Amino acid sequence: MQRLDLREIHDHPACPNFLRDLVTDGLQSLWNFGNFYKPILGRLLGSINRAGTSKVLDLCSGGGGPWLRLAREPAVKKVSAISVRLTDKYPNLRAFQRASAVSTLLSFEDRSTDATMIPADLEGFQTIFSSFHHFGSGQAKMILENAMKQRRGIAVFEVARRSPRTLLAVCCIPALTWLLAPTIRPFSWSRLLWTYLIPVVPFVLWYDGVISCFRVYSTKEVENMLQPLKRSGYQWHMGEDRSGFLPVSYVLGYPVLESIDPA
Repeated sequence: MQRLDLREIHDHPACPNFLRDLVTDGLQSLWNFGNFYKPILGRLLGSINRAGTSKVLDLCSGGGGPWLRLAREPAVKKVSAISVRLTDKYPNLRAFQRASAVSTLLSFEDRSTDATMIPADLEGFQTIFSSFHHFGSGQAKMILENAMKQRRGIAVFEVARRSPRTLLAVCCIPALTWLLAPTIRPFSWSRLLWTYLIPVVPFVLWYDGVISCFRVYSTKEVENMLQPLKRSGYQWHMGEDRSGFLPVSYVLGYPVLESIDPA
């Protein structure tokens, strides 16, 4: 089945800001609960190290994204110099502020940051979790190409896929949203209203989750993007990690650093 270029509700420009923030808060609670990206942490940290940097620029961070949970992992804490800057086209500033208060590794950018046009002053190894499918094929390729041309590292991870197991997992999202909503801080009557009395938030999370599965790029489609980007001095790796509950597909790219002759 070919990728369908559909639109998710919370990603639509017409989505009200208050609803988008409630949805990204709910999505963040799911990331914290599931910790789906823990299995790829070793690969990610290895790629950051090979890129010769300790700065990470997280794109499309939503309500904080997986970095909020990953920052608590012992493997990350051992990398004392690492820092992660959260960014988003529609930044959820209250969520970003909470994330930076929870972990000293996390900071945030309060201006709108488009992953296809990253300001020159925002440096670091770029990470994109569960958001690469939001971009059309031309934009997606541009993101990868820009990282290569600027000789910056980049890591793209997705758990969405067109598979019965993943679609079944997505169907559990409304129940998990109802379960986790009271744990989200700060407490908000608006969140309870739009989660329980008028269940818009669970619906949007479920709907967007299903749409994500049909928007995600297949291995072959990503290979076609990478084919013209294969150059000497820059390495690309892609694959799948199946050690967690849901498989995680990944694309890793980083410049090959020249060794320095001590003489």
